[in-house]
Amino acid sequence: MPPPPSSLLIKHLDRSALRAVLEDHARYLGGRRGGRRANLSYTDLTNFGLEGVDLTEADMTGARLGGALLASARLDRAILFGADLRDADLRDAKLVRADLRGACLRGANLSGADMSACDLREGLIAVQDLNSGFRVLRHEKRPGELDYAILDGAVLEGALMNGTLGQCADFRDANMKGVVLSGARLCNAVLDGADLSGANLTRTDLTGASLKRAVVVGANIGDATVDKAAVREATGAPPGVVYVDDQPLDRLVEAHEAWVASDGREGSIGRCPDVDFRAATPLQGRKLTAISAPGAVFYGLDLRGCAFQGADLRRADLRGVDLRGADLRGAKLSDALFTRADLREAQFGPLRIAESRYVRADLTRAALRYADARGCDFRRARLLEADLTQTRLDGANLTGSER
Repeated sequence: MPPPPSSLLIKHLDRSALRAVLEDHARYLGGRRGGRRANLSYTDLTNFGLEGVDLTEADMTGARLGGALLASARLDRAILFGADLRDADLRDAKLVRADLRGACLRGANLSGADMSACDLREGLIAVQDLNSGFRVLRHEKRPGELDYAILDGAVLEGALMNGTLGQCADFRDANMKGVVLSGARLCNAVLDGADLSGANLTRTDLTGASLKRAVVVGANIGDATVDKAAVREATGAPPGVVYVDDQPLDRLVEAHEAWVASDGREGSIGRCPDVDFRAATPLQGRKLTAISAPGAVFYGLDLRGCAFQGADLRRADLRGVDLRGADLRGAKLSDALFTRADLREAQFGPLRIAESRYVRADLTRAALRYADARGCDFRRARLLEADLTQTRLDGANLTGSER
């Protein structure tokens, strides 16, 4: 019996031959003489160590990359149509506009990978067979599979995932803005904290999926098969008007600013636990010193230059906010969410309240995953059990901080 067409297609390269291909590809990308675009289609690269390799625009159609080490690799615009990437390590890899149609990503680790505008739709490869014409080349599992894959913190903005299979896949804190998931099956997937703003979820099967704090603003989640309890745990569109003790939120903010400006002689201190501040007028540069807003929602707001000294923002949702240059000295920020927040030059140092007396900023168990904290002042801040996964800390002052 002749071997199946899939085995006839597979090529084998030793390390020296692969090195030559990569060197030619580097010359191709640099526009140098002798350059040649890498053609690794149907090549067996199972378990190869390829960390940090630059395979931008490479043709890897039908390649076997199971268990390959591709952490921090550059695969932008690469053709991975029908590739076998099961259990591959793709952490922090770049896959912008990559063609992943029909690729098998079962169990792959794509944590922190940038997959913006990539194509993850289903696809089949037909190969010519002398006896029976064209035959479909299949992997052991159905193509287009993300079952058990880890996409924690991955960027999937604008990705095409029509019909994708993603049972038990981990999409926690993934950026999935505008992703097309029509007809996809994401049963029992974890989408906690994922940003699904504007996503197309037509006929998506989300049975058993977890959506805690997932952002579904503008997503047609009503067309999806999803547990009602899960939807209630998601973050939807902001309310039109918010009242706090029969007082409009905007008026409460104004009264609090008057209280701050007059050292407490006028206005009143703002007490607004669990309030959605997305319904307020612009907050950029506002004076919110000592405001009490535990559990409040500030998701995606422009808070540049805001004064939050000594504020109570425990458990607050500050994901994706712009806090550049904001003053949070001495603030209570335990369990707060700063995922993908812009914190550049923000102040989290100690707040002086009297001669030789200071209140430290408390970020115990705060989540600063993928946040940009370059140039931040964290002197003496409490960062116990804080999640600093992929947090940018270039130039940050951490002198005396507890970690």
